[in-house]
Amino acid sequence: MENFKVDTSTMILTIDIMELPPSCVLVICDGKVKLRELPPHGEYKIVTHQGKVKRMRREEGEEF
Repeated sequence: MENFKVDTSTMILTIDIMELPPSCVLVICDGKVKLRELPPHGEYKIVTHQGKVKRMRREEGEEF
């Protein structure tokens, strides 16, 4: 779980993609940027309310 900073004077986000995990999602809301690595199996839910991100939830299942 990483937080990135946005240059507020220019509103530019610079990310080195070579440093990111091979499977991830970047979520941008209200000038905040968060990175979450995706699970190898399962679901990742992003819950919004009134156009804003409320929570990000990782759901993994178990096979038998």
